Amino acid sequence: MPVSASPSRGPAFPLPDSLPDSWSREAWAEVLRSVRSLLPPTPCLRARDLDVPGGGEIWIKYENLQHTGSFKVRGAIVAITALGAEGRERGVVACSSGNHGRAVAWVAGHLGVRATIFVPEWVDRVKLEGMRASGAEVRRVGTSYDAAAAAARAEVEESGRPFVHPFDDVRVVAGQGTTALEILEVVPEARRIVAPLSGGGLVGGIAAAVRVHRPATEVVAVSAERARVMLESVRAGRPIELDEEPTVASALSGGIELDNRVTFELVRRLVTRHLVVEEGAVERAMAVAVRELHTVVEGGGAVALAALLEGGLTDEELGEGPTVIVLSGGNVAGERLAGIVADR
Repeated sequence: MPVSASPSRGPAFPLPDSLPDSWSREAWAEVLRSVRSLLPPTPCLRARDLDVPGGGEIWIKYENLQHTGSFKVRGAIVAITALGAEGRERGVVACSSGNHGRAVAWVAGHLGVRATIFVPEWVDRVKLEGMRASGAEVRRVGTSYDAAAAAARAEVEESGRPFVHPFDDVRVVAGQGTTALEILEVVPEARRIVAPLSGGGLVGGIAAAVRVHRPATEVVAVSAERARVMLESVRAGRPIELDEEPTVASALSGGIELDNRVTFELVRRLVTRHLVVEEGAVERAMAVAVRELHTVVEGGGAVALAALLEGGLTDEELGEGPTVIVLSGGNVAGERLAGIVADR
C-alpha cells in the first residue's frame, strides 16, 4: 500500500543527468525519498539455513515481495515522478518483457497517468494480467523483446508522449540503486551484493549507489546462460546483439541497445565480477526458494541465488563477511512454479 502518494509533486530538486556513481549523498537521499513516497522498504533478512561453513553470513533482499512483484517499480517511480505535472498529463509509453511494464502500469495508476505498454507475445500471463489490472493499455507485438521495443519507439515518435525506458535511463537506474541503499541500512558491513544482470538497470544502480556509500562492498552480477547480452557486451568492449533464446529466466531476455548510454558504462566500470548460471541451476534455485526460504521467485529473479547454490562463490570468499543475495522478482505462474518444484 502507498506510504504517502503525492501525484502533483515531483522531486524537491532536479536529479543530476550525470552517471549516478558520481552523485552526492544528498542526491541519492532525494531518490530514496521519491521511492519511499509510494513504497516501504522490502525485507532484508538473514538466511541462516543458507549460511556457509566457516562463519559466512548469507542475507536475502526480498525484492520479489514488492507491490508489483519486482524491483522495477523503484525506477518507474523515479522516472515518472521526475516528468513533472505537464509530462505526466500527456501519459507515458513503455516496452517490457513483463516486470517493467507491470511497474510502469502500477505507478501510472497510482499517479493518475495514462500508460501504454508494449510487450512481446510470449509475455508471462501473471505479468500481463497485472499490467491490465492497474489500468494500462497493453499491446502485444512480435515474438521478441526487440520487436516490442521498436513498436514502443514508433508510438513515442508518433504521439510525442514520454518514454519510460526499462533500464538505460539515469533516473531509472538511480531508482533501482535504492535497493542497495536499503541493503546497507540493514547490513552496513556487507562484503558483497549479488544481483541478476540483464539490461544493467539493477546491477548498474546497485553498483553506482555502493560506489558512493560503501566502495568496499563488491557487486557481483549474475547472468542466465541464455540471456547474457550485457555480459558478452562487456567482454566485447561495446554493446552487441545476440539472438534471443527461450529461457526460464525470461525477465532477463532482450538486448541492451547498441546506442546504450548509461548501463553499459556502469556495468563495465563498477561490477566486481560476473557469474553465469545454467537453466537447471535456475530451476533448482526456484525450488530452494520455495522449500527453504518459503518465498516465490521467478527464474530471472532467482539467478543470484542459483549462483550461490552452485558454488559460484568460494567458501573463502563467503567467509570474508556478509553476502547479500537479491531475489529480484516473483512474478511466475503458479502452475509453472509447481511443476518446477515437483521436478526438483
